Amino acid sequence: MKTKKLGNAGFDITTMTFGCWELGGGPWEFTNDQNNIELIRKAFELGITTFDTAEGYGNGHSEEIVGAALADIRKQCIITTKVSRSNLSPQDVRRSAENSLKRLNTDYIDIYYIHWPSFEIPVQETLSEFVKLKEEGLIRSIGVSNFSLEQLKEAVSYAQIDVIQPEYSLLHRAIEQEIVPFCRENSIGIMSYSSIAKGILTGAFHLHGRTLKDGDFRKERRLFLPEHLEAEKELLAVMKEMADAKETNVTQIAIAWLLHQEALTSAIIGTQDVHHLENNIQAASLSLSSSELETLNTVSDQVLSVIGY
Repeated sequence: MKTKKLGNAGFDITTMTFGCWELGGGPWEFTNDQNNIELIRKAFELGITTFDTAEGYGNGHSEEIVGAALADIRKQCIITTKVSRSNLSPQDVRRSAENSLKRLNTDYIDIYYIHWPSFEIPVQETLSEFVKLKEEGLIRSIGVSNFSLEQLKEAVSYAQIDVIQPEYSLLHRAIEQEIVPFCRENSIGIMSYSSIAKGILTGAFHLHGRTLKDGDFRKERRLFLPEHLEAEKELLAVMKEMADAKETNVTQIAIAWLLHQEALTSAIIGTQDVHHLENNIQAASLSLSSSELETLNTVSDQVLSVIGY
């Protein structure tokens, strides 16, 4: 597994990050804690050393699972977690950080994110506490997630921001217009989430006939609207043809496309299935030619002109 320098943080992270949202339970179908602890260890064995979680994933349960899984190899790993939008006052930030440290069973957090920008608390106030936490050694670097360009510009005026975590995939490329150029100019890393578009870019819904169960939170998401699922068929067909030619699958094509984006530092991939994990990691060694990347970009642009983003 390759690594990349994270902004100006002074350390590297693996180009693939294991995402631990699902491991907290919440809106996802849930396996069990033991399975998920073993899965984190398997990810580490296969070369992933960067793990992403948040206090909001299962009300802290995801952090507990990460802490349990990585306890004896903590110093070999990069752990990232996030403070929720509801906890962005300085006193709440500190309390959240202390609680996350306890759940993660660690005395420092490698990357601490603002999960979503506040509607009420000025970012200057929030980041003032982040800076104190960094000076005290409780966090090593500061990140923001789901920030617009304007919000990111404001944040960097108050603290050293080493990484932003936006949604990014073949079906969500809005950051390419403004966020990516700004991050490159200011040495800010990019860690993508929803890297396989909450399952759409696995081909499960277009190629294998899967449908969402009643109550699945994804039914309300834009990519799963009937008219958008229809528009996405063209992209999945091209990805399937490319995958067949390479004797692989569309999931690996989707992840490989991300890993070929020079501005991207790391792609978050989450799962509770060891076979999916192994398949995802194989994408790290999949090479796409310039013409194949151009084809994917072109078809993606066509689809996005219909569905947006």
